[in-house]
Amino acid sequence: MDLIKIANEAFATGKQHPEFGPGDTITIAYRIKEGNKERIQQYRGVVIKIAGEGEKKRFTVRKMSDNIGVERIFPIESPFIDSITVNKYGKVRRAKLYYLRGLTGKKARIKERRVK
Repeated sequence: MDLIKIANEAFATGKQHPEFGPGDTITIAYRIKEGNKERIQQYRGVVIKIAGEGEKKRFTVRKMSDNIGVERIFPIESPFIDSITVNKYGKVRRAKLYYLRGLTGKKARIKERRVK
């Protein structure tokens, strides 16, 4: 068991990300390697689920791209995540927002939660 903990600590990035939950709109600055070049791509969407615990925690972000829903899963401890910015806090009553997949237009909107 101790070897697993040592390996997890060795691969941990130690980055601090803001607190966010399902329904929040976030922007992820993700580093992408293309050949020998590296660039940062912004990925903005709604968090539809958070799964896992600790270093294995991952979250799914859904965005609309040319009227096509695109979902991407990001590990929270990924070394390729440069930064995470919370744009809007959503007011939702579910932990997993799979119902957004079947909604389009104004129905797919999430009310904004006031944060102090």
